[in-house]
Amino acid sequence: MQRSTTEVSGWPMAAWRNSGPRPSVVCVHGAGVSSREFRPLIDGLGELHDAWTIDLPGFGASRGPGPPLGLRALADAVAEWLTAVDLDQVVLLGGSLGCQVAVDTAVRHPDRIAGLVLVGPTVDAAARGFLRQLLRWGRNAPHERLSMAPLNLADYWDAGAGRVISAFSESLRDRIEDKLSYVHVPALVVRGAKDVLVPQEWA
Repeated sequence: MQRSTTEVSGWPMAAWRNSGPRPSVVCVHGAGVSSREFRPLIDGLGELHDAWTIDLPGFGASRGPGPPLGLRALADAVAEWLTAVDLDQVVLLGGSLGCQVAVDTAVRHPDRIAGLVLVGPTVDAAARGFLRQLLRWGRNAPHERLSMAPLNLADYWDAGAGRVISAFSESLRDRIEDKLSYVHVPALVVRGAKDVLVPQEWA
């Protein structure tokens, strides 16, 4: 697996790559976390595709501006990064908030995106709100792998409380369902069978 750092809007943006045949698949992490959650995936995916996972500005190994970036700015950073590393017609694979970033990128930069994979897309319109999401997260917690806890805590520490809170707030504000009719590429929606945050009806 190769690590690279590319300047995006004056800030270094980190990425990991497992080079394989195209089309390229670029993984976009969720709120508050980083590419750490997708590195095991691209480790195996590289046998089938040119697989990448990135750290959005301000997360993981990517530095970012002092004020946290909003969702549109994060999507623009993805598009600018694609240009900088000379990737075109990619499949964006998002997890959680990464789905919202991926959809926004596909809507506003359609010439760069060939397809989407939305894994656990947030936020269910039937439970949009901090308290409802917190309650659902609490019901989900027993099904999470304990091995993920140290990785998540490390990611939250790297990002800082302000940026983590901002990312979760952005996920609640963004209405992904209003953008989906403007997506004109194939898309696959994936959810866990026991995922309370992403019920089957919403998926």
